[in-house]
Amino acid sequence: MVNFRIIFKIIGSLLFIEALFMGLCLAIAMTHHEDDVLAFIVSMLITYIGGFIFLYHGQQAENTLSRRDAYVVVTAVWVIFSIFGMFPFLIHGSITSLTDAYFETMSGFTTTGASIIDDVERLPHGILFWRSLMQWIGGLGIVFFTIAILPSLVGGSVKIFAAEATGPIKAKMHPRLTTTAKWIWTIYLLLTLGCGFSYWAAGMGWFEATTYAMTTTATGGFAVHNDSTAYYHSPAIDYISILFQFLSGINFTLLYMSMFKLRFTALFKNSEFKFYLSTVAVATLLVTYLLFAHTDYTLEHAFRSALFHIVSFITTTGMLMGDDIGQWPSLTWVILALVMYLGACAGSTSGGFKCIRGVMLLQVVRNNFRQILHPNAVLPVRINGQSIPSSKLVAVFAFFVLTILMVFFTVVAMIMSGVDFANAFTIAVSCVGNVGPSLSTTIGEVTSWSALPAGTKWLLCLLMLMGRLEIMTVLVLFTPQFWKEN
Repeated sequence: MVNFRIIFKIIGSLLFIEALFMGLCLAIAMTHHEDDVLAFIVSMLITYIGGFIFLYHGQQAENTLSRRDAYVVVTAVWVIFSIFGMFPFLIHGSITSLTDAYFETMSGFTTTGASIIDDVERLPHGILFWRSLMQWIGGLGIVFFTIAILPSLVGGSVKIFAAEATGPIKAKMHPRLTTTAKWIWTIYLLLTLGCGFSYWAAGMGWFEATTYAMTTTATGGFAVHNDSTAYYHSPAIDYISILFQFLSGINFTLLYMSMFKLRFTALFKNSEFKFYLSTVAVATLLVTYLLFAHTDYTLEHAFRSALFHIVSFITTTGMLMGDDIGQWPSLTWVILALVMYLGACAGSTSGGFKCIRGVMLLQVVRNNFRQILHPNAVLPVRINGQSIPSSKLVAVFAFFVLTILMVFFTVVAMIMSGVDFANAFTIAVSCVGNVGPSLSTTIGEVTSWSALPAGTKWLLCLLMLMGRLEIMTVLVLFTPQFWKEN
């Protein structure tokens, strides 16, 4: 059976960490002498009390997790973190609806970046910092963060890693998972600092540079201006954003090999990275041509806008450069939709289907064609010189089918609630891929998502969670076999 004591212990400990993060936002609020100070004080107290309650029920818990416990704790942590994370919005009054507050918080932690707030510039600095911090925490995983800083807390850390990590292949850079987690978070922190200093050098204030750096490297996309980074009208800021979004979309194990082991050739020998880079290059050239040929864009503007939006959509950051995509040639929408669904590399902060799965599917298709010509040939699927077992290939196809089914059922439900097909489809794809902006010109692109019905928002919260945890981790909880004693 499920060991609820250890689950309560982990959740309680994590709530203390969430309260500490709220303390950072309280410091920001006090520094700017704004009206969100009380909201963070009360939110911290509520979160601390919640942590004590969970820890009380987790007393004398054995410090070991089964695989079943790992799936429960990962899903529960994301849900409960979002519940407590919405209190600053509700207490301050930035968001008055429980549904909207939970939607905003789940969108933040899952790094989806879909917002129901129409005017973010009216928000105080502490609340703005909390929105960005939520995305930064969720970028690599809430529980994975715990493995890095509190390794003794989780006895079944490998199972936790398997349940929360993205991609079909879970790579480790060190025999000890806790060491791997610390190195990955070190890289994440260095990327964030590098991005923040670059933004500051390009003309942003320290607060804006910090918040945009957190959401850029988390590939989340929350902004402190209504026009996102387009507020600055700076090509330098656009290119900085492109660079760090692209880097954050690379498998962090590869970044470790490049940055700390100085094995730069490992990047260009990696099948997934080559596919990721090739997709960005080809899609950017196509969109650049279409914009230069069919609009009044100059060549540099066409290239910068194409590269910015391709990188933003494939890394599922969802930042916008200020251009009206609705006025672009229709073929550009198709290209953006494809890269939005595909996503960047596994083991990064991005969402989506992941390039590694794309590589595997293409190799399966290629092998099928070869099998027609050579029926008796044995044609294994190899990724970076390693043969992929058939169970992994089956899982990839299952994941592909499940994402399609999730989008289908969500679209049907949204249409029944009164949302038109175009909006329903693009919003569903956006949420399952944790992208944020949809390609619609009425919801997600020009305005916020506040116009959606309340029931639809709760459905999208579930979709965002399933997209972030890659579906299986959540769906397995709804199977009868999961809860059987054996």
